[in-house]
Amino acid sequence: MASNTSKTARASVRAGQGSGGALSVLGEYKYLIPLAGGRFAYVRNLTNGKTTHLATDSDAFVEEIRVLAAAGHGAKIRAEINSLHAVSPEHGWDATEKRLADAGVFEG
Repeated sequence: MASNTSKTARASVRAGQGSGGALSVLGEYKYLIPLAGGRFAYVRNLTNGKTTHLATDSDAFVEEIRVLAAAGHGAKIRAEINSLHAVSPEHGWDATEKRLADAGVFEG
């Protein structure tokens, strides 16, 4: 059976399986796996189990985060984006967070 996810995405998911079946840090699931200096990211959708590779400045990224936020994951994703910015401010995660906030993704 062919898979629509890349080898890297599958490897990222497999790497976290030893800690309960998903990428996790201190018991919290990671929704974003940053790539290419923050220009791209794997977005782990825990509602459907899929991992998608998206450009962080794309409409598809905004819509994927909107789906997760609507499912109740918005605060955790926003905290994760802020954490990514704190670790790597040169990757532009603050601009990504602002773009999502301006799009109304985090509003309940």
